[in-house]
Amino acid sequence: MEQIALVRYGVVPEVARFAAAANASFERGEQLVVQTDRGPQLGIFLEWEKPSVEPRMQPEPPAWKALRATSQDDLEQAEQCKQRAAAGFAAWEQRIEQWQLELQLIEIEFTLDQSREILYVLNERGPDCTKLAIQAAASGFGVIEVQPVSATGLVTLPTSGGCGSGGGGCGSGGCHHG
Repeated sequence: MEQIALVRYGVVPEVARFAAAANASFERGEQLVVQTDRGPQLGIFLEWEKPSVEPRMQPEPPAWKALRATSQDDLEQAEQCKQRAAAGFAAWEQRIEQWQLELQLIEIEFTLDQSREILYVLNERGPDCTKLAIQAAASGFGVIEVQPVSATGLVTLPTSGGCGSGGGGCGSGGCHHG
């Protein structure tokens, strides 16, 4: 039977539930590699989720997995991702200005395998987020996910409608769960 790990992940942090092997033994504050819908990312183990005492109140199983404690290779890869994000920040700011989008870039993040680039922008969810993702794809930048951020944290889609699967950022070609 698997355990549920509560993990903080992402450069604009989120806390989520991750499935972990029954024999996993992570310590509070330990760095982990977690698999999210974006791809592999580093996270910080916070706590094991305690089971509900009310049998009918069992939460849905987590969609994501805590893969392992970080290795030296993982840490080196994370540093390369951080350097690549820092190196590309000014160029993305210029593109946003050139494409005349009402967005303020605040952070860039790559998944650990560098298969996905996430642009965090200060803005409510709106057409400019989608325009940025579409313009980036049309300009040959591949899969770019645009994640709006407000003063209170990540901006998600309402679960009652909209595009995507109910949360996350706008991805290439339209909204995409981030």
